Amino acid sequence: MTDVAPDARLHKNRKLKNALLQHKALTKDGLSERLFGMLFSGLVYPQIWEDPEVDMEAMQLAEGHSIVTIGSGGCNMLAYLSRSPSSIDVVDLNPNHVALNRLKLAAFRHLPDHAAVVHHFAQENTRSNSRSYDRFIAPNLDAQTRDYWNKRGVTGRRRIAAFNRNFYRTGLLGRFIGAGHIVARLHGVKLNDITETRSLREQRQFFDDRIAPLFEKPLIRWLTARKSSLFGLGIPPQQYDELASMSEGGTIAPVLRHRLEKLACHFPLKDNYFAWQAFARRYPQPHEGTLPTYLKPELYPAIRANANRVTVHHASFTELLAQKAAASVDRYVLLDAQDWMNDRQLNDLWGEITRTAAPGARVIFRTAAEKSVLDGRLSDTLLEQWTYHAERSSELNKQDRSAIYGGFHIYERKA
Repeated sequence: MTDVAPDARLHKNRKLKNALLQHKALTKDGLSERLFGMLFSGLVYPQIWEDPEVDMEAMQLAEGHSIVTIGSGGCNMLAYLSRSPSSIDVVDLNPNHVALNRLKLAAFRHLPDHAAVVHHFAQENTRSNSRSYDRFIAPNLDAQTRDYWNKRGVTGRRRIAAFNRNFYRTGLLGRFIGAGHIVARLHGVKLNDITETRSLREQRQFFDDRIAPLFEKPLIRWLTARKSSLFGLGIPPQQYDELASMSEGGTIAPVLRHRLEKLACHFPLKDNYFAWQAFARRYPQPHEGTLPTYLKPELYPAIRANANRVTVHHASFTELLAQKAAASVDRYVLLDAQDWMNDRQLNDLWGEITRTAAPGARVIFRTAAEKSVLDGRLSDTLLEQWTYHAERSSELNKQDRSAIYGGFHIYERKA
């Protein structure tokens, strides 16, 4: 099905190939990279898994800032618009994410009102969404993006029809979460039962009694000891190795257990839409909890008014920055992309970041492990031009409701 399936045409996406492939094809690492690349060629993230509230606090995002960010599922660039930046350049190597970001922007600009936006992006089993797309959104898309969403799969359905059902169950991550629910059910655990808890204490009890024991099951330990089993989380081989180094047994089961514990226990469910997607595979209803930041009604007017300030590029971060003037960018959002990079790619990226950064510019990023990827890898000439806010980074990492990363990092350009 083209609305959810991986695209095997990695060889046609040179940008993604250049970012991913670091070993020869017939080596163990090379085969692993190519399998991940094939899976990553399709839609991966139907929603972004970084907390925009943490992002905006870390960036000290304010009116008039210029931002360059990686797109992923597109939720956070919309949240940033609520602060009225002067411009946002969104980059992504995955054309499926490019199409999703452009769809979301067009929806905010052309759907009739906030209720229609929420209907399209937060409610499941709403068959009118594809009709709203045809009437309001499609006529305002560029031809390439419109063709993407109109493309039909083997079932005859258009890609856009995924929004008639539950879009967040599609994509590589959506299917991985679904597989996790199946594995849990095989062991007698219904993960969505956690939504019936009514306090942090009850959430903790559910985790300790029902979820934590799963990580001692032979099948789950076997699965988490294999890199390819975790590709569905968007964890490339390089990130897996980093995570495995944090545990004794060469498996990332203890790391996953710890991060799932944070997701399940550290924040009230009513305030954590990431937990709802992980455990219920949907967003909460109004009486159950809050929606993602970009769907909050009080932010809708600003996001809609500022949507024309965003440009979405099928390009790498370094590639886009090379086209920008010196000292022209205020804020950079790298997600976890640097975990994929070798030293040359990392230094090339930060060379362009340093050149284009305005005085006081801030860079934020996440890492699979706790420590910054820049330590011992970025040249001293570049690193000495930045201040690392270690204490503030640690504080905000604890507040990140997505709970899946080991580290959150803030760097500020020295004046």
